[in-house]
Amino acid sequence: MTNEKFIEHALVLVTEYAVEHQDKTDATEEVFAFVVWNAYILGNIKALISTSLHDGMYYEVTYNKEKNEIYFDAYKKFENRKIEL
Repeated sequence: MTNEKFIEHALVLVTEYAVEHQDKTDATEEVFAFVVWNAYILGNIKALISTSLHDGMYYEVTYNKEKNEIYFDAYKKFENRKIEL
């Protein structure tokens, strides 16, 4: 699978998941998914994806080329802090 095909597939997976798990009070909000980061690492293609929803979720989608499998992880961001050094 090419990187372009993987990204297309990953965006569809994330959009479908976000729509399915969307808070029922926000169910009329249209969902757009976009790639935040994408890389080829140790034989795998990986993407971090977010959506237009303000739900604090982000998604990690990985394609294992050797096994022809996709792994999908959904995460919730709880906090973002700036640490002065």
